[in-house]
Amino acid sequence: MDLLEIMRQRRSVRSYTFETVSEEDIRKILEAGLLSASGRAIRPWEMIVVKNKDTLRKMADCRDHGAKMLEGADAAIVVIADETKTDVWTEDCSIVMSNMHLAASCLGVGSCWIQGRLRKAAGGESTEAYLRKLLKFPKSHRLEAVLSLGMPESVPEPREAADELWMKVHRETYE
Repeated sequence: MDLLEIMRQRRSVRSYTFETVSEEDIRKILEAGLLSASGRAIRPWEMIVVKNKDTLRKMADCRDHGAKMLEGADAAIVVIADETKTDVWTEDCSIVMSNMHLAASCLGVGSCWIQGRLRKAAGGESTEAYLRKLLKFPKSHRLEAVLSLGMPESVPEPREAADELWMKVHRETYE
């Protein structure tokens, strides 16, 4: 399958079966993240893989809305970074998230990007503070996002770059 076809098929999946995501698939998804481009090859990111069901249920409260799918997920990958290493840590982490999201889709694994940076948990504290307490990552590291993983309950239809999207492309100047 070519990259454009994978991108057409990639969709955010929020409902999962109780089927397990294989360790081989999780490893491939992580490898896609590890192989990500990074400004000046600094690679400020680190990943925390969570499979414990009780922890995943607690993680579902890391956002005031938009993270409940973690309750039914088989796993999650939390992407954090040492912000002192580079001023483009958010961009580097976004590339990691995007590559893992695409890899999951390619493998038939459902995934959803749960934004963490600049978001609030259900109790009002920052998503970052909530997850730092739960997952014990150091204060020197900042949260970018969480990727939920699970076998999809249903497979959404692929999408095409519709005409209205092509209207967002400008040549030479904006006008």
